[in-house]
Amino acid sequence: MALALVSLVWTPHPTDIVDIPNRFKGFSWTHWLGADYLGRDQLSMLMTGVATSLKVALLAVAIGALIGVPMGLAAAAQRGWLETIILRFNDFIFAFPALISAIIITTLFGPGAINAMIAIGIFNIPVFARVARGGALSLWTLEYVDAAKLSGLSNGQISLNHIIPNIANLLIVQATIQLSLGVLAEAGLSYIGLGTQPPETSLGLMLKEAQSFFFGFPMQAIIPGMAIVLFVISFNLLGDGLRDTLDPKLSKAGGVDVSG
Repeated sequence: MALALVSLVWTPHPTDIVDIPNRFKGFSWTHWLGADYLGRDQLSMLMTGVATSLKVALLAVAIGALIGVPMGLAAAAQRGWLETIILRFNDFIFAFPALISAIIITTLFGPGAINAMIAIGIFNIPVFARVARGGALSLWTLEYVDAAKLSGLSNGQISLNHIIPNIANLLIVQATIQLSLGVLAEAGLSYIGLGTQPPETSLGLMLKEAQSFFFGFPMQAIIPGMAIVLFVISFNLLGDGLRDTLDPKLSKAGGVDVSG
């Protein structure tokens, strides 16, 4: 995360300048993580790649949440035909994983980070819709919601004022999980040529470019590969920590001695 933020204003070397005489140069004071097959600084490429992968994952999660959460809330508030339509739509989206969606979208509009982001975001829609619906269904049976109905509030107002604040913890935790999956999905799409395209870079694109030189220069692939692993682990740990902190039941259970 820190590398991504710093790369927005500074990198040790420009990432768009080719320096063939220094290609595959090892660790040095000039190139802390060495240079790639075009002589570009590996640390600068890593910083820029982390920023790109994180940007795609964040925007994909935003797309999924902004569309999926209202759908889930509507399905929980208005049972019947609307709920059935939303659930069937979610099932239809789940039938096309992010990779298949990306293939379809890039076939129509061409490969690129934006299209990869859209494909991952579309796949996130039913995820957030199901989480929002599942959390909201249990709340619509509570007395304070009945009181809000009697006061004349519409389903939309009740969802906005009473449901969302009480399922925010579920949505936040799910967002961290989808962020880690988004980084993985972006890396996979870029690796097969459907994601970020040169001269831009991402972690997946760095892996793709390094695959031909793995046996001679393994660090070219190990460095971005480890960055992806650390990304996924850190977001998963963040999600676990937020779940333990935001879930009142888990918080209470954590204070009970169950060691026997």
